[in-house]
Amino acid sequence: MSDKIQIVLVDDHPLFRAGVAYTLTAEADMEVVGQGASAAEAVQLAQELLPDLILLDLNMPGSGLQAAQTITATCPVTRIVMLTVSEEEEDLLASLKAGARGYILKGVPARELTRILRAVCAGESYVTPTLAASLLREMTGVAPGARPAVDPLNELTDRERQILEGVANGLSNKEIGLQLHLTEKTVKHYMTNILQKLQVRNRVEAALIARRGPNPR
Repeated sequence: MSDKIQIVLVDDHPLFRAGVAYTLTAEADMEVVGQGASAAEAVQLAQELLPDLILLDLNMPGSGLQAAQTITATCPVTRIVMLTVSEEEEDLLASLKAGARGYILKGVPARELTRILRAVCAGESYVTPTLAASLLREMTGVAPGARPAVDPLNELTDRERQILEGVANGLSNKEIGLQLHLTEKTVKHYMTNILQKLQVRNRVEAALIARRGPNPR
């Protein structure tokens, strides 16, 4: 059995798909095990191959969102990454709700793409930074330019702030633990507490709040 990250790539633009496939197969730890051009092919490939990752175009025949919803329900071991040109907030939110663990804009440098895919495969989540502010406003219900009366960051302990800073920098629990001389289990315990205090659902939302920074008193 291969130890490589097994990836399925689905996009209805053959030249773009070929370019991404070339980039990924050039990596020693990655393997493109299947390619398709439609939502139906995406679902079929996911169910037949159970890859570690599947990259979906948002606007392909049959809808990338529909494919993501089906794959999330039938192949929970496969992590979904949307690779798209859409910078629309609605598309981002719909993708996350459909189960996507990553949302990447086409045109991302090859080195950055492979770094993100490794992080998602390791259990992290990723949203293109240029869309982070929109997601944060939607998540908190705060209008652009406004700030909530109470900042949840003020509720964190110094240690929790250190761990959240690591999350915002894209580090895994294991990497944060090594940096702070804590066990991975201890970091997970802190993360549970952080998510509860910030009233968010996952690491992506916590990282967005961390990047926003504290409200002025």
